[in-house]
Amino acid sequence: MMENKRRLALVTGVSRTNGLGAAISRKLASEDCDVVFTSWQAYDDEMDWGRETAGPEAVKQDIEAAGGKAYHYEVNLEDPEAPERLFHQIEADIRRPVQVLVNNACCSIDDSIQTVTADALDRHYQVNTRAVVMMIQSFVRCLPRDKEGRIVNIATGWSRGQMPEELSYVVTKSAAETIVHSIHSQLAARHITLNALNPGPTDTGWMNASVKKELTPLFPGGRIGMPEDAARAAAFLCREESSWITGQVLHSEGGFLNRDDPGRPL
Repeated sequence: MMENKRRLALVTGVSRTNGLGAAISRKLASEDCDVVFTSWQAYDDEMDWGRETAGPEAVKQDIEAAGGKAYHYEVNLEDPEAPERLFHQIEADIRRPVQVLVNNACCSIDDSIQTVTADALDRHYQVNTRAVVMMIQSFVRCLPRDKEGRIVNIATGWSRGQMPEELSYVVTKSAAETIVHSIHSQLAARHITLNALNPGPTDTGWMNASVKKELTPLFPGGRIGMPEDAARAAAFLCREESSWITGQVLHSEGGFLNRDDPGRPL
């Protein structure tokens, strides 16, 4: 039997065809990866955009059309045991190590210092902080020492401008960058790169006409960021030839000018 030379990638938070995770999955499949992706559609039920019932199956078909094998699991990352259980399931089902991990899943429910609650903070922490750490731990434990690994954490632009109406999200999601700065040197000794990617404001379906009208002038290029923009950046960080890039936060946002930025397009 011929050895499968395609790497196995794991992308979390993939449930909608126009989402960031779907774009990343398609891009990785078009290069050299088979793709395992996770979704948790019960979370989408709470969001304004709602559940895209056929989304995971459509993403699976897109991955296969791009040249990769696709594997889908429904995973609730609010469960502390979910990351380890997922990696064991992949090992049992696919019998190949995950070599690329993209931590894309998040919990993002708007609140502010006036409305934030302890329960909201705890829920955001479970997905945006704890799950990311435990996914990385499971990835490192399961990756054979003779294999290189790539980890990309999808981050937020908290360091680029204030986000006061997304308090629970920004407080917990900032860990996506913190862990990069904290452990990338340790992982480099295992030939694993660890980077974060800030996609900036991206039109994944949450933007209405009013939001687009407000944000578009802040992009010097004259258009809103699209999922494919961030997917290309994520794929770059996942490539085998990116082995010398680690411990970085890549801001892929088209020169986006935050509202408090004194700069303006010429």
